[in-house]
Amino acid sequence: MKKSGILMPIASLPSSYGIGDFGPTAYEFVTLAKKSGLKLWQILPLNMLGYGNSPYQCYSSKAMDELYISLDLLVEDGLLKKVESFQSDSTSINYEEVRKFKSKYLKEAYHSFKGNKDYEEFLANNNWVKRFGLFITLKKENGMKCWNEWDDELIDPNLVSEIVISKYKEEINYECFVQYILLRQWNKLREYVNSQGLEIMGDIPFYVGLDSDDVWSNQNQFLLDTEGKPTFVAGVPPDYFSEVGQRWGNPIYNWDLMKEEDFAFWMDRLEYTSKLFDVVRIDHFRAFDTYWKIPSSCPTAIEGEWIEAPGYQFFDTLYKKYPDMKIIAEDLGLMRPEVYTLRDSYNLMGMRIVQYSWNPRHMDKDRENLLIYTGTHDNEPMRSWYSNLSRDEKLMSQRYLKRHGYRQPVIVDSLIQYTLCSNARIAIISMVDILNCKTDCRINAPGTVGSPNWEWKLKDFTEFKKSCHKLKRMINNAMR
Repeated sequence: MKKSGILMPIASLPSSYGIGDFGPTAYEFVTLAKKSGLKLWQILPLNMLGYGNSPYQCYSSKAMDELYISLDLLVEDGLLKKVESFQSDSTSINYEEVRKFKSKYLKEAYHSFKGNKDYEEFLANNNWVKRFGLFITLKKENGMKCWNEWDDELIDPNLVSEIVISKYKEEINYECFVQYILLRQWNKLREYVNSQGLEIMGDIPFYVGLDSDDVWSNQNQFLLDTEGKPTFVAGVPPDYFSEVGQRWGNPIYNWDLMKEEDFAFWMDRLEYTSKLFDVVRIDHFRAFDTYWKIPSSCPTAIEGEWIEAPGYQFFDTLYKKYPDMKIIAEDLGLMRPEVYTLRDSYNLMGMRIVQYSWNPRHMDKDRENLLIYTGTHDNEPMRSWYSNLSRDEKLMSQRYLKRHGYRQPVIVDSLIQYTLCSNARIAIISMVDILNCKTDCRINAPGTVGSPNWEWKLKDFTEFKKSCHKLKRMINNAMR
């Protein structure tokens, strides 16, 4: 059965407090998505934001960011009194100001919280929480410096003394409380999503950030020197997005050790992620086949080499342990045939993006085991993409769309209809395309860091509500 879905980051939802969260507007969004006939909601990683506020450079692969806590729900729980609105009409997220605003209320809620059996079970069932609490507390106490710049007695988590842990007991408990609230609010939201007949597709970055609890707690799993600095970093060579490639800076995995340990680090990470979402999209899937290994001394990604990864051993281990895990492979960018062979060997669904593959002169029929997008979070809105086509390309596109019956008053809607009518099992339409947004609504521009990346936010659902009927009609016509 074919499905349609929507790409909409949690942070981009309307909110009374400057950033989208797990509160009332998230529930309203789900109701509108159901009304539109959508069956899948794709979000971006929820982990604690790190460098550049990117959800792909996080301080932990498990801990969620406190920004997603709904203050309204804390009021309902009796942990807060009435909260005044803050930047409620904003169409851009000011992370620093919002974080400062929310922090004072979260600390107030913490002091109101008395603990309960549910909280104790949360701590017992999530042994990573206290470790993360220690990590982020030490990070804050060290002026948010990377862990490899801390004092020697703190760099190895196994050597951190009980005296230090006792000294920061209150701060650690606060961080545990925050993660408890986040998981509780998220689980309730996901339960509502599923009750409305929708599934949630989460996104897991292939790499973890150097400045993370993951690397600090598992240093032998990465290629680091004796000072905890990467000897090699991840990225991709020059491509469509950048002439100098993308130097992400994430440390490279110590695959030799991981193989010996049956990929325990990865298994634990994927198991936890699969509990949060119905479907998991693995970003940068090609690195399971070959990964770009850049010497850490190189300032760009031009210098590097492709290294073969133990992909078959990895997925054999994964599906032996978790045979029902639903995974989608992000197989975009520079590929070699072996990447697709690996993908197909495990019957994994791949991806196609209309913006990358649009060629009205020769449109191949999509295979079924595919997820098709108008564009992802890394693409410009379809409206601005189309406006940048040449005159001949536009005329050719219009003729193709008209000839195949994709006739909508707005060209972007015709492209959405084309996407929905693909043979692909899943078609995902970005919210920015549903609303026919301009360039200023782009979520992220790869190869760049900082504002305005990741800052786009809806003021309200006014325009989305207007689009629901039209979207449902197109979805029904596409028999999704």
